[in-house]
Amino acid sequence: MSTHRMGRTTEDIKRELTAILREMKDPRVKDSMLSIVRVDVTNDLSYCSIYISSMYGMETSKNAVKALKNASGFVRKELGNRLNLRHTPAPLFYATDSIEYSANINQILNNLDIPPEEENEDENNDET
Repeated sequence: MSTHRMGRTTEDIKRELTAILREMKDPRVKDSMLSIVRVDVTNDLSYCSIYISSMYGMETSKNAVKALKNASGFVRKELGNRLNLRHTPAPLFYATDSIEYSANINQILNNLDIPPEEENEDENNDET
């Protein structure tokens, strides 16, 4: 499959998975503010690796991944119904802490003490 088509298929899977996660009734998934960080699809469309992160930390992500692994048949069936693919890939869910990590970096950057003189110099350099 061409790279462009594979990228389009990956984005379609990610979009539909986001919608499926919103509709799920399991409280481990529904109440944990999940985000799909990345989706990787194998070249033969047999598997797709889905990386899940939660705003509430790694432990919540792990619990949501357990629930999603139990519901992987439902997720695969829903993907098959929503996407027009010859073969629907089997979902493999993985927990990641990327949202928590990026929030920590953002907090560190906000806590930096930058003197006002340097801020003005940076703004003047950007204008020229």
